[in-house]
Amino acid sequence: MKKIILSAKGLCKSFAHNGVQNHILSNLDIEVYKGDFTVIMGASGSGKSTLLYALSGMDRATGGSVTYNGEDIVKLSEKRLAQLRHTDFGFIFQQMHLVSNLTLFENIVVPGYLNKSVSAGEISRYAEELLEKMGILGIKTHLPSQCSGGEQQRCAIARALINRPKLLFADEPTGALNRKNTTEVLNLLTDINNNGQSILMVTHDSRAAIRATRIIYIADGAVVGSIDLPRYTPETEKTRETQINSWLSSMEW
Repeated sequence: MKKIILSAKGLCKSFAHNGVQNHILSNLDIEVYKGDFTVIMGASGSGKSTLLYALSGMDRATGGSVTYNGEDIVKLSEKRLAQLRHTDFGFIFQQMHLVSNLTLFENIVVPGYLNKSVSAGEISRYAEELLEKMGILGIKTHLPSQCSGGEQQRCAIARALINRPKLLFADEPTGALNRKNTTEVLNLLTDINNNGQSILMVTHDSRAAIRATRIIYIADGAVVGSIDLPRYTPETEKTRETQINSWLSSMEW
């Protein structure tokens, strides 16, 4: 039986605009399982990115609960939230947010050096391992501006993994990449998931969703369906693509 790593109950998120409350998430329930490659999909404006930020503590929900390791994230102090995001959660974004005047190696190790429970030497060694795994060890002294979009995103993935997160959040990580770089990044995410990393990813791209072990579809701020899948292999890609596209059609995607 799968173990729940993160769950939300009755999750709500609303914004006030010109005196009117806009409800983005409406009493949403969701469970994320350890070891899964969970993908959240939905039409533009459905609330999928808002959901990701609420689940990760990047943005605070206005109602309901988000439970991680026995703690309700919604009720945590900003200090505790920051600590949790640093030690237990990793983040990958569509825009890489690399520091422009730091090398790829430095972009990766700086978040690790903030973790006082691990020595700087161990962080540096692990950064080298990640750079090699991401295929960018040979350009570790390059600045982001000297690298392609795919190389920058691989660096961002390594940065997200430097503190060995329990859960990796990804918001449209291939949205700004071309087809070749998209495939390379998805191969990396699939590989680290196959090695036990729990991933929760938002995407609008059905090609990215093919890599999921579970897809959750939301509409109007609520979960309307989900599908469980076996682990991805290149040999099953066409079959999975047909199955997922058929399911997405049933969700009126």
